[in-house]
Formats: sequence, C-alpha cells, structure tokens
Amino acid sequence: MTNSETAKIFKAFCDEKRLEILTHLREAEHCATELSDKLNIGNSTLSHHMKILYDSGIVNMRKEGTFVYYSISEEGSEQARKVLDTIMKVNKDTPDALLN
Repeated sequence: MTNSETAKIFKAFCDEKRLEILTHLREAEHCATELSDKLNIGNSTLSHHMKILYDSGIVNMRKEGTFVYYSISEEGSEQARKVLDTIMKVNKDTPDALLN
C-alpha cells in the first residue's frame, strides 16, 4: 500500500462528522437522504464527507434509481486495521531511547 492510499484511510477517520457517519453505518446501510437528516447537514456537505469515506475504501456506495445507499466495506475496514497494525507495530530491535 502506498503512502497516498494510507493517508486516504487516515483522512477518512480524522473528522468528527465522518466518525458520526460511520457510527450510523455500523447499524445498517443508509441512503444519503437518511444520513443527511440524521446528521442535520446539507447534501453537499454529506457528499463531501462520503467522497472521502468512499475514496478511502472504507465505505461502499450503490445506486438504486435516484437514491444512493452507503454501507461500511468489510474489505476496506480490514485494510484500515492492517494499516494501523503495521504502523503501530514496534520493532523489537528498536532501542528504547527511540520509543520515548
């Protein structure tokens, strides 16, 4: 995974509103209108946040007629876990002075 792809994942998690969106999506798939109403935000603001979440791979999008539905991507979630695990893995050969 490139640094650019990793940065997209972290960008998806670094906003309170996007974390709130993910909380709702953990419950179930939601259409854009439902999310906009629940979050009390406009469609353009929601669209901005959903593009970031979608581009990171964490969220799936599907269209049904004129409605757009979002859900959490299992593959994207697993990739995010792996990225975090890799970044946070401490090399046992690293001198203690570098860990402080």
